[in-house]
Amino acid sequence: MLLLSVGYLAAAIGLAWHLWMLYLLILVPQGTQLTIGTTVSVIGLELVLVAMLSGIEKSLRGLSGGMLLLAGITGIMASGNTPPHETTVMTMQVQSHILISLFSYGLLTAGAIVAIYALIQETRLQAGMFSPINQLFAPLETTEKLLFAITSGGFLSLIIAVSSGFAFVENLFAQHLVHKTVLSLFALGIFGTLLTGRKFFGWRGKRAIYLYLGGFVILCLGYFGSRYILEEILGRSWG
Repeated sequence: MLLLSVGYLAAAIGLAWHLWMLYLLILVPQGTQLTIGTTVSVIGLELVLVAMLSGIEKSLRGLSGGMLLLAGITGIMASGNTPPHETTVMTMQVQSHILISLFSYGLLTAGAIVAIYALIQETRLQAGMFSPINQLFAPLETTEKLLFAITSGGFLSLIIAVSSGFAFVENLFAQHLVHKTVLSLFALGIFGTLLTGRKFFGWRGKRAIYLYLGGFVILCLGYFGSRYILEEILGRSWG
């Protein structure tokens, strides 16, 4: 228990420091500055948060440890990313839209890690692979409950993000954001279908996992594809 408490204290201190550094990097005096690196770092921040919450359940601590490791890797990746060529001045509404979007992407990224974890777990069970490493896996039902809880939160936050984008972002065509919006709507439809199938038809297992990962890949193409084109090719910054 003492070791667990020390671990949680260390994670909480790291989380607070991470949040403060992101605040300094993103909300600069000239306006809002976002890069692929800071976006990845935000995802890492949410991985730590999800890891801390899921670690309350003893059987999920193996998964939580993996998430903390991945969060550390995202920090290393972000540190090597150069800032965009310019800082973008945005209204408070647009900044809110961007932060909500980052939150939803980060949460759904955590869900993708849980989905891969569940897929490995189910594959091992079906193959009859029993070894000491199984102690790192929670019961499959517990893992799936965590996955659908994250899916529900990510789905709701993505709805808010897309809706606020339509409400606050002016001239999507001029800002090269049409394909990002279309792909986000497509991903939203997939996550909505998954949640509907779970509630009314009891979808679970590989069908649910593959559907989730498909929606996540589409979302990544929309978001990180847009960021790569704007930053690396057009030399611009956008959330």
